[in-house]
Amino acid sequence: MIMIRSTNIFLLLFSFLLAQSDMELGITAYNKRAEGSAGATAQSGPIGEAINHFEKAAKSPENELDAGIYLLHSYYFKGKFVLKDENSQKATFNKGKALAEKLINKYPDSGALRYWYLVNLGSWAEVYGIITAAREGVADIMRTQSLKIIELDPNYQNGGGYFMLGAVHFKSPRIPFFLSWPSNDEAVKYLNKAFETGRSTPNQTVYLARALKKDGLDKRARNLLQELVAAPLLPEELVENAEQKELAKKLLADWE
Repeated sequence: MIMIRSTNIFLLLFSFLLAQSDMELGITAYNKRAEGSAGATAQSGPIGEAINHFEKAAKSPENELDAGIYLLHSYYFKGKFVLKDENSQKATFNKGKALAEKLINKYPDSGALRYWYLVNLGSWAEVYGIITAAREGVADIMRTQSLKIIELDPNYQNGGGYFMLGAVHFKSPRIPFFLSWPSNDEAVKYLNKAFETGRSTPNQTVYLARALKKDGLDKRARNLLQELVAAPLLPEELVENAEQKELAKKLLADWE
């Protein structure tokens, strides 16, 4: 009996150490996700390795939440910056969406989990299109979840909840009797709040500039984008920032 108990303890400890090792290896691979990238296009190797390790780590109850959040980071990055085929993108964002919805039921107080759910859900909506997104009620989900993120952790991801709320106000069409709440004034309000929370990010800058332009505040919108274009890319988010810088350049050219 003592031998069996000792063996079980050893196996549990061994499984825990393996999960910890996979977690650490996954983070190392994720931090190398920009290696070999060209602009906003990344190589599949590093992020694929990260996903492999995080999926293993997530099988351990001790790591399920943290590994799950990293998986949401990784699925988004793969779908957005590695994959070019629409069906492959759909499959990847579906994984992220399904995983987040499962984990939110188990860990409802995680603002980080809800934030990365919205990152994947927004990307899912982009590849599936407006009609499918409307049928799924994506805009209302994003609004509700954004408010919950603000309630749980308003500073997460430099005001990520404010950013998501502003973004959904900006992107959602106002449809009388069906979707009456979207407002560009609200978009500017919350995008400004995100911009002023923590460190302003390129993504926040581009969205805020677009919302300001829509409100007729052309000078400030242009200044924001010009400052972004002139700023160096952050090495820790090289690919993500490269995408936003290229978008800023395109918007400035379109606004001439």
